[in-house]
Amino acid sequence: MSYEVLARKYRPSSFEEVVGQEHVIQALSNSILQDRIHQAFIFSGTRGVGKTTLGRILAKCLNCTSSDKPVAVPCNECVNCEEIKLGRSLDFYEQDAASQRGIDAMKELLQTVPHSPANGRYKVYLLDEAHMLTTESFNALLKNLEEPPKHVVFILATTNPEKLPKTVQSRCLQLNLKTVGGTVLSEHLQKILKSENISYDEESVDLISEAASGSVRDALTLLDQAIAHGSGILKSNNVKELLGTIDSSFLVTMVNAIIDGDGVGAYEALSKIEELSPEYDVILKSLISILHKTSVEKVLSNSSDQDIKNLAANIDDEFCQLLYEIAINSYSKFNAHPSPKEALEVCILRMLAFNPIHKIDNKNTSNDTEKKNLKTPKIDTPKTLKKDTESKKTETVNSKNKCNLKNNSDWLELFDLLSLSPFARNYFGNLSFLSFEESLITLVQPEEESNIPENVFKEFQTVLNAYYGYEIEVEIKQGDNNNSPLNHKKKIESDRQSKAEKDVLSDPSIQKFLDKYDGNIKDGSIKPVN
Repeated sequence: MSYEVLARKYRPSSFEEVVGQEHVIQALSNSILQDRIHQAFIFSGTRGVGKTTLGRILAKCLNCTSSDKPVAVPCNECVNCEEIKLGRSLDFYEQDAASQRGIDAMKELLQTVPHSPANGRYKVYLLDEAHMLTTESFNALLKNLEEPPKHVVFILATTNPEKLPKTVQSRCLQLNLKTVGGTVLSEHLQKILKSENISYDEESVDLISEAASGSVRDALTLLDQAIAHGSGILKSNNVKELLGTIDSSFLVTMVNAIIDGDGVGAYEALSKIEELSPEYDVILKSLISILHKTSVEKVLSNSSDQDIKNLAANIDDEFCQLLYEIAINSYSKFNAHPSPKEALEVCILRMLAFNPIHKIDNKNTSNDTEKKNLKTPKIDTPKTLKKDTESKKTETVNSKNKCNLKNNSDWLELFDLLSLSPFARNYFGNLSFLSFEESLITLVQPEEESNIPENVFKEFQTVLNAYYGYEIEVEIKQGDNNNSPLNHKKKIESDRQSKAEKDVLSDPSIQKFLDKYDGNIKDGSIKPVN
């Protein structure tokens, strides 16, 4: 006997065996038990989620002879159930609307509608890929959908329900099938593997489940291929080779290098990925997926992957979105580039070029290289603490008496002098000064503020080290940040705006002009002089 593929061997024969469509099963089962069977159904959903299978099961439920009325669980043993399963029932018509889409095929089908069922209670018509029917075919079908004989049930299965005419949709009960993925699909595959007595590891099953993109049929097809590829055994290494899957650890290393501005590290990770011989568009899609997972983790904190959690803690929100946009833009133009490898390399170069955060590498950088890689701020002391003597102007950065930071006013002046990236300036500009004792600076932020990304924190600490010439520790506590640099700046701008409005409104000549012409000054039109 020839081998039967898993997708056919494990095709559900009852509602209980259908995976991941509980909402549809409940609706169909209840309608049968309550004797409220609709005259026409639309089963919509992506490929391989069970549209045609549900249509066949419903036909068996309606015509099963194990009871004197339709049942929610077919016996799969009676003549009607067996004939529907084998595709030779006289009361079940399954037509491929993709190949038989014309008016002639529809007329031939509809000629059988008035006839009574041969052996069952209902005549069931299943039109697969119904959206492929021509306009004339839909017009011929309309009257039968609206007022069919009591013994007729129509089922329209489609992957594109939006292409069905509104007149057809309004006459049918539409049930939308979900994609099946995650643990639901993985558990289903493991159940089949145990039934087939095939050795496997969970990682290989998860890889197949993810590659199926929500389709049970695709998952079973891939499972067949993986079993053949692994000589009857499922191992993650073989499955990765079959699917062209990239080791995510190399991608995570590359993203971390991009975040830190380490171009050499990013390209070393890329070279290790290239050794696996994947397609370059697959590398870019995997990179996009990691950035997407990182973005979601930053908002929901629901990832079970420790690498994603670490990435989310190490990257700023805005920079993460910037990297994602660069990757998506590169992928949209990928096919237009003459060299896929160059297209990917340019994408990585663009990510490095648009990194606004200082490049920090504390592992193998000397003081000289740090000065080259970091935008070291000017080493002028704040005005309130600056000495008039020429010797103090040329004081070396290694002096611990460089800046005696005493209060928030000193902090405001120091903050303006530090050469920080926009991200670091945005985060630390919202902090107020609390204390500076020896080598420890304590700053204050409100409780509702988000945690500062690790690389932004390192940048601020490195800039302070370069400014003072020795190691500075930074501690952040919860409290009031009303005196932060950004709030101080907003207050100054608000005061200037208020003064400008007061000066204009109190000017006698302007008031005389407004009174003469019964005019008024438009809100927001008064601007302070720069």
